Amino acid sequence: MKKLVGDTRLIFKCCSLYYQDGLGQQAICNRLGISRPTVSRMLTLGKELGIVRIEVKNPDNERYGQLEREVEKRFDLQETIIVDTEPLEKGTRYINSQIGRATLEFLSRILTDRDLVGVSMGLTIQNIVRSDFPIEKAIHCTFVPLLGGISASNLDIHSNYLVQKFAERFGGRSAQFFAPALFSDKMVLDGFLKEQPIQKIVRMYRSLDVIVMGIGVLDSEHSTLLESGYIDAETMKKFIAKGAVGDIALRYFDIEGKTDSFTDFNERVAGIGLDLLRKVPKRIGVAGGTHKMKAVLGAIRGGYINILVTDEACAVALLRQKCSVSK
Repeated sequence: MKKLVGDTRLIFKCCSLYYQDGLGQQAICNRLGISRPTVSRMLTLGKELGIVRIEVKNPDNERYGQLEREVEKRFDLQETIIVDTEPLEKGTRYINSQIGRATLEFLSRILTDRDLVGVSMGLTIQNIVRSDFPIEKAIHCTFVPLLGGISASNLDIHSNYLVQKFAERFGGRSAQFFAPALFSDKMVLDGFLKEQPIQKIVRMYRSLDVIVMGIGVLDSEHSTLLESGYIDAETMKKFIAKGAVGDIALRYFDIEGKTDSFTDFNERVAGIGLDLLRKVPKRIGVAGGTHKMKAVLGAIRGGYINILVTDEACAVALLRQKCSVSK
């Protein structure tokens, strides 16, 4: 069993859900992906450690503990994990090493043997899999690329490469999806997806337990898709004019999470469809920095993510929005 009982962040969250939100132990098990005996032990430890007295307190970082709960309640998220904001050096991408470690720590807690785990592409996911958090015990799950991606450059940000690295870190296995990420014609893509070898991946998409995704933005300084040639500057300008704020697994959406204005592009992406993506039980979005706030908000409103790993700056910016989740 994973060593969870010493995780004070998790003890605080269990106590908060139980004593403040009134959730039963089984509901907490389902929400946090841990066993009922572990929940019971953590509730006991909450009292022994002084976390539970008259009110629930987070012994490590009360500010972030409360901030996480506020984001979860405001945006109806299963779970939120917040880390420190790291300074952005001029002329560089925002890569927060703490976000990467926190994501690996979270995955090591919730993943179990035989889970199917979808993985998107990009620098954020690359940062996660390269983080220095130790995986103490092998978890024999299978990592599945959420979209295709074959090109002569930037191979280390493609889903096929990243699922291999996740499998190495966790002691699991990986599947491969040999296809371009973007087709020039939807009919050609539809025919391609009917091929027997590709159907194996499509069937896996229907059974995913968890997905891990970066959240892209339409910004020439921060867009991996622009740098990698998946879209050009002119297309980006058109998307911005139509209200695009971000992408999930190469599918673009606006601030409300809607995709209608980008259908022609989105339907030519070789990978999991957004309707199917929304059915995955645990949909983890990873993004940090205030420049990602609108993209994160759109991803939440669209139902593309229900778990968020972010930094303080992005979390505070989210809470400053007047609206929560669109009805």
